[in-house]
Amino acid sequence: MKLIYLALFTLVTFLCEAQSFNTDHFSQLKFRFIGPDGNRAIAVVGEPGNPAVSYLGAASGGIWKTEDAGINWKPVFDDTDDSSIGALAIAPSDHKQVWAGTGETFLIRPAHAVGNGVYKSSDAGKTWKKMGLDKSFRISRIIVHPTDTNVVYVGVLGHTHGPQQEKGVYKTMDSGKTWEKVLFVNENTGVSDMAIDPKNPNTVYAAMWQVEIKTWNLKSGGPGSGIYRSKDGGKTWTPLRNGLESGPSHPVGKTSVDVAYSNPKVLYALVEDKEPRLYRSENGGDSWKLMQQDHSMAQRAAYYTRVRVSTQDENRVYTINVSMKMSKDGGKSWSDELGPWDAGGDNHDMWFDPTDASRIMVAHDGCLNMSFNYGKSWENINLPVAQMYNISVDTRVPYYVYGNRQDAWSYRGPSRYLGGWNIPLGVWHGVGGCESGDAKVDPFDNNIVWSQCYDGGLDVFDLTTMQMRDVRVWPEAGYGYAPADLKYRWHWNFPVVLSKHTKGKGWAGSQYVHETTNAGQSWKVISLDLTRNDKTHQQSSGGMAGDNLMTFDGSTLFTMAESPVQEGVLWTGSNDGLLHVTRDGGRSWFKASDFMPDLPKWGTVRSIEPSNFDASTCYVSVDAHQDGDFSAYVYKTTDMGKTWKRLAVNIPSSNSNFVHQIKEDPEKQGLLWIGTDNGLYFSPDDGANWIRFRHGLPPAPVFGIAIQKQFNDLVIGTYGRGIYILDDITPIREFTNEVQNSNEFLFTP
Repeated sequence: MKLIYLALFTLVTFLCEAQSFNTDHFSQLKFRFIGPDGNRAIAVVGEPGNPAVSYLGAASGGIWKTEDAGINWKPVFDDTDDSSIGALAIAPSDHKQVWAGTGETFLIRPAHAVGNGVYKSSDAGKTWKKMGLDKSFRISRIIVHPTDTNVVYVGVLGHTHGPQQEKGVYKTMDSGKTWEKVLFVNENTGVSDMAIDPKNPNTVYAAMWQVEIKTWNLKSGGPGSGIYRSKDGGKTWTPLRNGLESGPSHPVGKTSVDVAYSNPKVLYALVEDKEPRLYRSENGGDSWKLMQQDHSMAQRAAYYTRVRVSTQDENRVYTINVSMKMSKDGGKSWSDELGPWDAGGDNHDMWFDPTDASRIMVAHDGCLNMSFNYGKSWENINLPVAQMYNISVDTRVPYYVYGNRQDAWSYRGPSRYLGGWNIPLGVWHGVGGCESGDAKVDPFDNNIVWSQCYDGGLDVFDLTTMQMRDVRVWPEAGYGYAPADLKYRWHWNFPVVLSKHTKGKGWAGSQYVHETTNAGQSWKVISLDLTRNDKTHQQSSGGMAGDNLMTFDGSTLFTMAESPVQEGVLWTGSNDGLLHVTRDGGRSWFKASDFMPDLPKWGTVRSIEPSNFDASTCYVSVDAHQDGDFSAYVYKTTDMGKTWKRLAVNIPSSNSNFVHQIKEDPEKQGLLWIGTDNGLYFSPDDGANWIRFRHGLPPAPVFGIAIQKQFNDLVIGTYGRGIYILDDITPIREFTNEVQNSNEFLFTP
């Protein structure tokens, strides 16, 4: 049974040119977390000499702290507007001073979140203050001076979606009040790693990375990449190339550098090349020796490429990758003796206690592993930081929620549980699919779930038999091929739609629309190519080493939607800026994007929301951040796409303004919800005004929005903090200008 309640709200009126609102009116409405568990962590640091205290930075799930050696964790960063943590650092001389750099720098798919600058806590994570560098977008490393907390270095990679002047190494000498850019290579090159000499802190090393990411390509490598050194606290810098290949004569890709804490003259550098190279220096970087050349040290280099040295032994060195390699003899020979699954899997960051090298932590795509015995055994930490791509709901009582989680599969879990308010993570289970796409319930049968996977993978999962069948459109593996060489081009999150009007009918999108009328038994193409079909956007991806694993396929369909009120109306949106609609079930198509004002040419048509009230009305959001435009683009048509109005999304300026999802309320016309890269907003007046809606929802990219009609619940899928439910949004539906201007109002129970 639904909890029935009466809510009496005292309303506050704000006077300004336009009507404004305050969500304090809904202070009694709170989101609740329902799961699932997991997953990605990319930064970790511990308090030196105190094994009880550690901090973890999630890829898009904020900062978490433990004070009991990993038994319990709590989020400590949720009061900010950032969720993606690229770097963490504790001041060696004052452990209450903690620094955080935002934005992910391990890049392999279009979904990686950006940040809005650097933060500092002076009370061990209780409170945080933003310290600037707003246009850094992605921070890879922070180093605090060993003895002077006022001196801090920050490595900025930048947004990576085009030229940017803000890339490089920044230094503050007043604990973040002011910053100076002390190293700038060029507008295409940022910082992928840094290190400092702990005994001579004027000596600083910066690993530079030339990289560019578009929706259709990841290009890693160029003449800007390489290792740089400063011996005067950042005043001057020298590229290190004596035995270390890089620069215009031998362009390389992503680089990493580390200094041996026990002997700072010893350095290691891991360099992306056609075959990754590990170098060692024994004279502080003056000269280098190639120690190993092996693909296993930097598979998918843009996503990994980290080298770390034990704080106790200059010859014990680790490369952090899909799995991890360890050398006990300075890089001459290597082994995998780090315990079960090399501590984690898809590893990104590694930290050693400088006072006790047996204490090790590894951040990875499964979250975190901790060891207190040099890696002989590991404790696995799993936090609620799941990256959900989209979500859907069924019509059971109580209903279930479905969605695909990065680095897992298609999940199913209950909206409520007999055991009480908290839903155990163990009741979530897989329903086919894999780590990308969606999981959708058949509108005519709650026991049938359609689950997706990259490369056009598509399953139909039967909950009565717990069996699934493969119903993919075309049985061709695309791994390793350029998109131009494939018959069908599938986005990492290609669209699938199940008809609400006709049982057994559905559609899947490659560059074409494929239709089934027999629940996936057979498919036919019902459209022409609905993308720009630009061949330059269909070439091999990766850059220096190459990476064709379906994450950057250009000229693909990204989203589709069927009108809920008129059969035969189907909309499609591509990742190269085109929007089409058919009114006759696919016999003819109209290119509606030609009539959308200010539409970015290479933007991704991210979400399409046909109106629940009128077949001619539709809302569309477009995301152009991977072309360097971080604005919010939301559109509305009332004439089937012939004319459009761009809705003014008047939200606070941020690097995270771009919109992932738009949803219209099925009961109240004009009530809209949008999910941006750092939160949720709603509009009670058809897009004229937008209000941030927190109420227990942490800052994280909102990729999925669903409204369960029987319970009137708002269900949110975040890419970083799992799934949340706001129970019964009836009071929000009843919120009007008249209510806004009333002293009191009694909402419907």
